[in-house]
Amino acid sequence: MNSKQELAISKNSVVRILFVDDFAPWRHLVIAKLRDNCGLRIVGVVADGLDAIQKARELQPDLILLDIGLPKIGGIAVTRRLLNVAPNSKILFVSRDLELGTAQVALNEGGHGYVVNSDADKELFAAIEAVMMGKRFLSSRLVSQASEDEGDSRGTGQLCKATISPATLLLLKKKVGRYHEADFYSDDSLFLDRFTRFVGAALKDGSVAIFVGTTSHKISLLERLHAESPENRAAIQQGRYIALNAAEFLSTFMVSDMPDTDRFMKTVDDLISTARQRRNGGHLRVAACGECAHTLWAQGNADAAIRLEELWNEIARTYNVDVLCGYSLKGFPCEESTYTVRRICNEHSAIHSW
Repeated sequence: MNSKQELAISKNSVVRILFVDDFAPWRHLVIAKLRDNCGLRIVGVVADGLDAIQKARELQPDLILLDIGLPKIGGIAVTRRLLNVAPNSKILFVSRDLELGTAQVALNEGGHGYVVNSDADKELFAAIEAVMMGKRFLSSRLVSQASEDEGDSRGTGQLCKATISPATLLLLKKKVGRYHEADFYSDDSLFLDRFTRFVGAALKDGSVAIFVGTTSHKISLLERLHAESPENRAAIQQGRYIALNAAEFLSTFMVSDMPDTDRFMKTVDDLISTARQRRNGGHLRVAACGECAHTLWAQGNADAAIRLEELWNEIARTYNVDVLCGYSLKGFPCEESTYTVRRICNEHSAIHSW
């Protein structure tokens, strides 16, 4: 955003905000966005539920921006305690959790609004304004899904009016149009744990899993899959696990340090066709995971990393493919690369940190 904005409700006052989130790169993004609005002032930033209770009691903020997946005490569990110590505060959940049932519980437990992280860039200010005016807010993707279930076409806007009832919320179902998630991990063991679960779940389901990563991660992941279960070993013997080297994979479609769209689509199309020939039974899904975009970013080529995530987004939409991307938090650029972080987060249906 290039110019300062001002909330309609804040012409004569400033909304004092306590921000609660444990993911440092995301905190930098949200703080930068909030500072673009003259009607908002950040009075506190904490990373867990216990600290949130203490700060809310001390600061008595007008608004608490609250994540769901917090350490010590989760966001939903801490909601009632926050309202007890700061009864005049509004609570707006800003979460990477795309489970629609989670949004329902969050609002029923006392939250005043729920914004999905991937929609926050366009919805956060609207959500704050709605909540501070006494309305309830739900991210537009959730509103539209509820309206579809009701046979109602009204759920196309961003504001979710106070008339959204528990009955409407009960209609919410998990209908995410794409699975393209990103994991930001602090060490290799967490990376391998998560990717072992992701690949193992696909193999157990009879689907095909593709991993594209470094040589060391390829070896470690294969060892873990073998050790985890006999089902994994059988699936690997059947050829339903495909492991590729990230550098070699990138070389098939990189032109002048940027992904070439046609070459990328051809490479992935061939790979998915091969994978589906190896599936077990009638399962059509393919699970693809790896660290290609992170490899490009680590090489200093952020533009190429963003473009590659855009292309994987097209794959997730076009094919019946689940995509999981890994990013190491070691040396992770934060404030100096706000634009890049925002673009990468926005290209994913969910963001996780480990």
